[in-house]
Amino acid sequence: MLENMKNRRTIRKYTTQDIPDALLNELLEVAARASNTGNMQLYSVVITRDKANKEKLAPAHFNQPMITTAPVVLTFCADANRFVKWAEQRKAVAGFDNFQTFIASTIDAMLFAQSFCTAAEEKGLGICYLGTTAYNADKIIDALSLPRLVVPVVTVTVGYPDGTPVPQVERLPLGAVIHQEAYTDYTPASIDALYLDKEELEVNKQFVRENNKETLAQVFTDVRYTKANNEYFSDVLLKVLKDQGFMK
Repeated sequence: MLENMKNRRTIRKYTTQDIPDALLNELLEVAARASNTGNMQLYSVVITRDKANKEKLAPAHFNQPMITTAPVVLTFCADANRFVKWAEQRKAVAGFDNFQTFIASTIDAMLFAQSFCTAAEEKGLGICYLGTTAYNADKIIDALSLPRLVVPVVTVTVGYPDGTPVPQVERLPLGAVIHQEAYTDYTPASIDALYLDKEELEVNKQFVRENNKETLAQVFTDVRYTKANNEYFSDVLLKVLKDQGFMK
């Protein structure tokens, strides 16, 4: 398993081979063993196999082809709805209509999602995380008929890799993310050292050239994740949290 994890890659192209229900359910059952907040399991997952329903979801994910070409699309949701309904039916009052519960539910959903992905890769499946879920949560809520106290947090496409070689994307050195005992802030010299290999990769130099930028950092801030887009999608998500009952 460790070797598989070291060599993992995001898979965006899949064969037409379907994923049997028995295998998918086994993987989800294994994933449900993941740690979660207070053993409340404040998450749900919506499985999308139907072609028309995948096409309905596609615009919310900026029509990335994985949504319609993967045999299975999984939308992992922060879900306090089920627990609150159980509490009400058992004469208990759950104070879960707040931001704290959304954070707890999001953590639960992500632990569930990652556990599923690790198990799926062990079975020879390929996965791709789609961060667009948080951008267009409102559209996904409509497409999947999600009720109050349920918010989609991440989408994963799953399928058998089509065999096309996929290069492994670089990562920062471990020293970039580890702090011993207390946080040690970064100096200009340490930033230069930690990002040197990333900036020197030819593929990243090409990103700089093709976007007419001076540095790789500018590709991220000026092209991929702009301040304007971040603020717009922040407003969308905050409205979703209010509409879905997680914020007053």
